[in-house]
Amino acid sequence: MYRYDEFDAEIVRERIEEFRAQVERRLKGEITEDQFKPLRLMNGLYLQLHAYMLRVAIPYGTLSSRQLARLARIARDFDKGYGHFTTRQNIQYNWVRLVDVVPILEALAEVEMHAIQTSGNCIRNVTADHFAAAAADEVDDPRVWSEIIRQWSTFHPEFSFLPRKFKIAVTAAETDRAAVQVHDIGLHLKKRDGKLAFTVYVGGGQGRTPFVAPAIRDDLAPEDLLSYLEAILRVYNRAGRRDNLYKSRIKILVSALGAEEFARQVEEEWRLSDRARIDLPADEEQRIRDYFAPPCFRTLKDADAGFEAARARDAAFARWVSTNVHSHRTPGYASVTISLKPVGGIPGDATAAQMEAVAALGKRYSFDEIRVSHEQNLILPHVEKADLHDLWQALKENGLATPNAGLISDIIACPGLDYCDLANARSIPIAQGISNRFADLEQQAQIGELKIKISGCINACGHHHVGHIGILGVDKHGEEFYQILLGGRGDERAKLGKITGKGLPAEAIPDAIARIVARYIALRTDESERFIDAYERLGPKPFEEALYAEIKELAA
Repeated sequence: MYRYDEFDAEIVRERIEEFRAQVERRLKGEITEDQFKPLRLMNGLYLQLHAYMLRVAIPYGTLSSRQLARLARIARDFDKGYGHFTTRQNIQYNWVRLVDVVPILEALAEVEMHAIQTSGNCIRNVTADHFAAAAADEVDDPRVWSEIIRQWSTFHPEFSFLPRKFKIAVTAAETDRAAVQVHDIGLHLKKRDGKLAFTVYVGGGQGRTPFVAPAIRDDLAPEDLLSYLEAILRVYNRAGRRDNLYKSRIKILVSALGAEEFARQVEEEWRLSDRARIDLPADEEQRIRDYFAPPCFRTLKDADAGFEAARARDAAFARWVSTNVHSHRTPGYASVTISLKPVGGIPGDATAAQMEAVAALGKRYSFDEIRVSHEQNLILPHVEKADLHDLWQALKENGLATPNAGLISDIIACPGLDYCDLANARSIPIAQGISNRFADLEQQAQIGELKIKISGCINACGHHHVGHIGILGVDKHGEEFYQILLGGRGDERAKLGKITGKGLPAEAIPDAIARIVARYIALRTDESERFIDAYERLGPKPFEEALYAEIKELAA
């Protein structure tokens, strides 16, 4: 795990002191809220419907037990006793007081955390595969490259005021668990002819105008990464639109120019750049890589007799293993998803007590390491199979053993209109309604993998465009309605979902989803055919027919 050096510590300390003076001026009324806005956004502080919200960066989703325990303490001391984990692998506190923000930032700095560049028109928190360094199908640890990008992009003087916010994701596995193709820049590290090379995707994104990013280069040598990223950002900074908020993202520029012309401009900019000045020296790359050395795994057999016996005698444990336990590259170990989606719960929320419990379990069972997934769950990446039953029992005691990872109740949802001043509709009650409608664990298991993603507005913080079933809240004459999209996916075969038709009122959504699911079960070839596979085989028509057959009078 990366540790701050003197430079990291100094820039965070200086930023806190700078912001302390700005907060004091605001509290004294010496500056207005409009004057304060650009200053607070540079420090991850938003003003939402009811209170200030502070967004804290969790670079590439990696936390130590000490850091998670500190996040818990902040939730207890400065918020309402919980935090919300987001699709950007960050945590948000939704009820902070302005007077408490600097003490929170100081508490974060003590454990090498901050809120820098979690908002504003800059390069945001770099995200990565939550199974990094544990997945059997990866060719390298993507966190190494994510950290290199973090250091390069933090306070980069040329890219602090881009036309719009900018998001980068990195994966190095065959299966894309970081949704790289729906980012401004997505980096997929692969091995070609025995050598590592990045496929570089540019111009993806969701929101008002969604795009799956085209690949503009598929053979970028890792040692050339930073200079090539800088060339992309320079083309965007120079040519991106600043006259229209809705057309300012890089995806609009790539679409307007065409991927081929955009790539040509990047290559020309790259050719003219001073690569030796920009790219990381090999010894510096190695210094950063050393921070991500693997834990001291024990030499174990892959099969563990105690684990297998517990799975055989305890059906509840076996169910949890089938969904929330994942294979590991090291024999005798597994990765564990800790679901933050209990039946009827709020997706991504964790209480201070739950965070403290996970911090302790991470220290005891997972080499002091916890991950945050973009699916709003927590991960223990390195757990001995022999410890899984004890871990599961401890999770049960803390309400964290819901066996639903990847299933229909493992819903992604933004905070929506309950918190966000940009939202048009609520997301949380919709997620809760669907979760309660499919509360039966046996039914969830029979349905199999099905990813539902909900956004309360067109900004798509809930990733509804790439849900197998996506739900978008809209406002129609002061009433909340919900459009349903089908067929999206955020993996290595990324695809945008298709809007099915008119919006439905909130109370109709759980039954509408149930009709779609019933049609899927009736039409699938067998239980091994996932919803997304059945949809791609059959097309939208049978599902749309099922969706609207009984509720035409409810459609808006």
